[in-house]
Amino acid sequence: MNIAVRYYTKTGNTKRLAEAIAKAVGTEALPLTSPITEPVDILFLGNSYYAFNIDPEVRSFISSLDKSKVGRIVNFGSAALLNSTYKRVKAEADKAGIPMDEREFHCRGEFKGLHKGRPNEEDLRAAAAFAGRILKG
Repeated sequence: MNIAVRYYTKTGNTKRLAEAIAKAVGTEALPLTSPITEPVDILFLGNSYYAFNIDPEVRSFISSLDKSKVGRIVNFGSAALLNSTYKRVKAEADKAGIPMDEREFHCRGEFKGLHKGRPNEEDLRAAAAFAGRILKG
């Protein structure tokens, strides 16, 4: 099974989650600026809310994906105030013709003093465990 991990972050929170997931699945976590060039069965896609929406770079990345090279997207991320980005990411994935896994990982992220220290070690372990469950089916 071919796995890729890509992320977008402004604060570093999502990068930390991406690295934990990548380690758990045996690959490297790369920023969205690294395109998907080889076919992947699962693309773990990390992102967050910025100004109450997913960042335009995330939308652009999803729209640039070749649906013949991506089996499915698995969403993960963190946010200080809002919950999951799943619906927004799924809307973009639907436009690109790429299936989304219904499961996702989301936790709190530190932002301007809110949720200090998050994601913490427990969050990182939970993200890695989540990735392991995805691989098992």
